Amino acid sequence: MSEQKELLKVNGLSYAYSEDKNALDDVSFSVYEGENVALIGHNGSGKSTLAKALMGLIEPIQGEITFFGLPLNRKNLYEIRGKIGIVFQNPDNQFVGSTVADDIAFGLENACVPQNQMQEIIERFASEVGMSEYLGHEPQNLSGGQKQRVAIAGVLAMKPSFIIFDEATAMLDPKGRAEISSLVKKMREDNPSLTILSITHDIEEASRADRILVLNAGKKVYEGKPAPFFHNKELLASTGLFSPFLYKLKDELAKQGINVPEEVDDLRKLEEFLCR
Repeated sequence: MSEQKELLKVNGLSYAYSEDKNALDDVSFSVYEGENVALIGHNGSGKSTLAKALMGLIEPIQGEITFFGLPLNRKNLYEIRGKIGIVFQNPDNQFVGSTVADDIAFGLENACVPQNQMQEIIERFASEVGMSEYLGHEPQNLSGGQKQRVAIAGVLAMKPSFIIFDEATAMLDPKGRAEISSLVKKMREDNPSLTILSITHDIEEASRADRILVLNAGKKVYEGKPAPFFHNKELLASTGLFSPFLYKLKDELAKQGINVPEEVDDLRKLEEFLCR
């Protein structure tokens, strides 16, 4: 990990909404270039507070956040925001255009991209998220998964090196969540240096991350690979979380003498492994 480029560093972060209890309590972690990191925790764990702090919406009472070596403060806020993309829980809150094409173009216009280059960029990123045929459609007439694809296209068009997904699949049905999961996987395959921090309540999504960070009552209680955490029944119980279906299935197979490798991280790979 030491050879990787550190893009985000959170050091000793604390925040309180009231004097008697910290919403964040001395939280520290780093995110490195090319990683897909998931931040999870039960309701009230501090996820939302940390998300607000990372976006510069609240100032911590203690500690420091650094993006790309720049301290997150009022002086550097807009420079940092120009380098990161954020996909929110409700895509309707991000739409500003009357059509899908207009919405993807919005960030490009703010960045003063020349008009003669804009259409090519819009078409490229609409194609990347599988929304080319919807460029003339009104965003409000799309499904939840399609709306998130458009929101992601708008972010990708700005070519950020770091994307924060803030509960981006929370309002989607299983089909929509699967669509976004497949899209994120493709994004990382196309651009291995793309860095993703996903703040999520979806443990299935978290189980596919390179690393997970687990918050409980404002404290970081786990940082590392997903598998050890999801196999730790005591830690799961203490955080109010539960193991994803795939891990439960692996445990049941182990009881039958079938040990599944850790790299088998989705049901398709498990099916392939069992059919060998």
